[in-house]
Order: sequence, then C-alpha cells, then structure tokens
Amino acid sequence: MSQITVEHNPSEERLQELGVASWPIWEKEISTFTIDFDETETAYVLEGEIVVTPVGGEPVRIVPGDLVMFHAGLDSHWEVVKPLRKHYHYD
Repeated sequence: MSQITVEHNPSEERLQELGVASWPIWEKEISTFTIDFDETETAYVLEGEIVVTPVGGEPVRIVPGDLVMFHAGLDSHWEVVKPLRKHYHYD
C-alpha cells in the first residue's frame, strides 16, 4: 500500500459519512518542511496546493477537493505551493 492515498473529489455523502465538516482546520503559509507521521491522518483540502514527497518516493500533488490519507510510518517532505487550508483528523 502507498504511504499516501488520494481520493479526488469525494461525494458530499462520503464527506458527511466521515464527518469532515466537524474536523479541525489547519492552515499553513507557503513554506517547506518535513513531517513524520506516527499515526494516520486523513485530510480534506479546502484551499491551496501542496506537493508531498515520501522519503525515497515520488512527489504527490494535492489540491482542493482532495481527500488524503497520510498513513502511519510516512516520513515526508512538504512544499506548500499555495497557502493551505485543510480539515484534518487522526485515526
């Protein structure tokens, strides 16, 4: 399984089923940094654009409307290309 799973433009029903609207919101300015995930994060991107590159892997471009799972054990480099605003939830 990939360390990053992207579901493009999930249905309103899917978002409601997950309770996305009740998740906290995280915002980040244009920047680069590393994040190591010790638990799985699910995120729904509201605004912005990021390129997440797993250590030793290929870059993944994430844009508004993407529902993304960053799986536990992922060590990654983030490039926030456009200011980011996303809902997030840890399993």
